Amino acid sequence: MSDIEHTEDTIPFYPDHVRTEFYVVLGVLAVVLVIAIAGLIKPVGIGEPADPLNTPLHVKPEWYFLALYQILKKIPPMILGIEGKIIGVVIPIVLVALIFIWPFLDNRPDKSKRAILIRLAFAIFAIITIIALTIWGEVS
Repeated sequence: MSDIEHTEDTIPFYPDHVRTEFYVVLGVLAVVLVIAIAGLIKPVGIGEPADPLNTPLHVKPEWYFLALYQILKKIPPMILGIEGKIIGVVIPIVLVALIFIWPFLDNRPDKSKRAILIRLAFAIFAIITIIALTIWGEVS
């Protein structure tokens, strides 16, 4: 089978496929236009506008942010003349940055049992603290 016979069995892209895609675009635009007109005729409200200065009591973040949320709730408004909420935001960022740069700070081969136990105790303490803050944030 030669190339000439093979090209005769194909459908050209330009008029056929472009026309089909044009019809799809027209169909999607028609659906969007129908939804827009329906929204103009009978708008659906979601309630009163949000008040950025008044957070409802029932609002809680997702479970993976509950520990950070609890930290923000328990920090006093002013610490050493610095606003507490700023400290509540900066401390977790510094701790995550410390976790990322720790391998570069502590890169010597240390196989002593004491160092391993200290690191293990620190890791267990951090995990228990995060779990406790998450549970505390959920029940508070």
